[in-house]
Amino acid sequence: MTLRFAPSPTGYLHVGGARTAIFNWLFARSAGGRFLLRIEDTDRERSSDAMTREILGGLTWLGVDWDGEPVIQSARIERHREECLRLEAEGRAYRCYCTQEELEAKREKAESAGGAFLYDRTCRHLTAEQRQALDAEGRSHVLRFAVPDGRTVFNDIVHDETSFSNEEIDDFVILRSDGTPTYMMAVVVDDHDMEVTHVLRGDDHLSNTPKQVMLYRALGYEMPQFGHLPLILGADKKRLSKRHGATSVGEFQQRGYLPEAMFNFLALLGWSPGDDREILSRDELVDTFDIVRVLKKSSVFDEEKLDWMNGQHIRLLDDEDLFRRILRHRPDDLADIPEDDIRRIVPLMKERMERLPDFFANGRYFYTDPEEYDENGVAKRWKAGTGALLRGLLPRLEECDFSAATLEEVIRGAAEDAGVGAGKLIHPIRLALTGTTASPSLFDMMEVLGRDVCLRRLRAALERISEPEG
Repeated sequence: MTLRFAPSPTGYLHVGGARTAIFNWLFARSAGGRFLLRIEDTDRERSSDAMTREILGGLTWLGVDWDGEPVIQSARIERHREECLRLEAEGRAYRCYCTQEELEAKREKAESAGGAFLYDRTCRHLTAEQRQALDAEGRSHVLRFAVPDGRTVFNDIVHDETSFSNEEIDDFVILRSDGTPTYMMAVVVDDHDMEVTHVLRGDDHLSNTPKQVMLYRALGYEMPQFGHLPLILGADKKRLSKRHGATSVGEFQQRGYLPEAMFNFLALLGWSPGDDREILSRDELVDTFDIVRVLKKSSVFDEEKLDWMNGQHIRLLDDEDLFRRILRHRPDDLADIPEDDIRRIVPLMKERMERLPDFFANGRYFYTDPEEYDENGVAKRWKAGTGALLRGLLPRLEECDFSAATLEEVIRGAAEDAGVGAGKLIHPIRLALTGTTASPSLFDMMEVLGRDVCLRRLRAALERISEPEG
């Protein structure tokens, strides 16, 4: 079994393309087959080496590896042209001398009549003498494939038996007037030569498949099995695009998503392991993958679900691994924070992260004193009597061991001595130390912050707490 992913380096690796690559990779790896990569760069005006590097980098980040070296399609143009000329010699393709102006006039006429334009095969019926005369004039030409009569039927792995009427298919161009092959021809020759046995791609390629099936049969090639994956939709149920936000794999990497989570998320867009599991490793997905469970209907890209899934994968990382990944997202204004100070906070913030930048965005109070306090928190937590409770606590904090266990004992004891519930101290202290109403365990956080920082912040907060007390 051999599968391939064949991106065009005319843009970034889109999540739809990444999902196609993942499905091909999983299918190949689950069956012990080969997964190949082909860069379809025959559109020289729009293709670039920079985009090729971006695509390869995106696949590598996702953990999608390939067998052998990538095949560069533009290096195989002579091979494609050779097969085009063979079809012409065998009478399965013919020269078309119609100019762009002539074709455009025919298109306008068809559209004005309310119909779709199909080439009328004018040049298919030229005699040998007419062709020779046109060649003698130096008329440029393309090669068109002579579409046979009848229907083209093939079995689709996802959609089952699929049929097209050949009457609705143009005599399509396989070789341009400049001697370069079209995508339609190049992809068939490349897949044959690469011994591809299964072609999995998006539903947007379904209309290409009957043409390629015809070419396989005309060239005498063994035909692969085709499977067309449902498209990925945005929340508005329209095809996912830039208007929905980030769509390239690189953008999600920059925003702090884990490759393990992105892989897991995309693998479940249009496929199910057959049970209720949602958090799966690459190895688990390989062991579980079965192509028959690919869905026929499109899936919605739910970024909230991706955030949740990313948070779950963050919690599966060991602390040192998470620390190394977090460092790549450290903001410039915290560049001077010692790494050991960051490392010891990782266990406290791990449960409170959905994306890697959340570590610094949500835990900034570990490194900087709060400049303001949550207004709702102030109204709810800093009430009459709060100042007196905190002032009474300060001497105890100045003298006690500053370990989490001791801090909990001291704070709860102070609340009990004052005849109030522990929350009357815990919540105001949290707001004073962080400026927010949510944080990791207060006692663990205080141990990490240390005595001097905690006392300084509590005294600063006391200046803001309304008086009188009582």
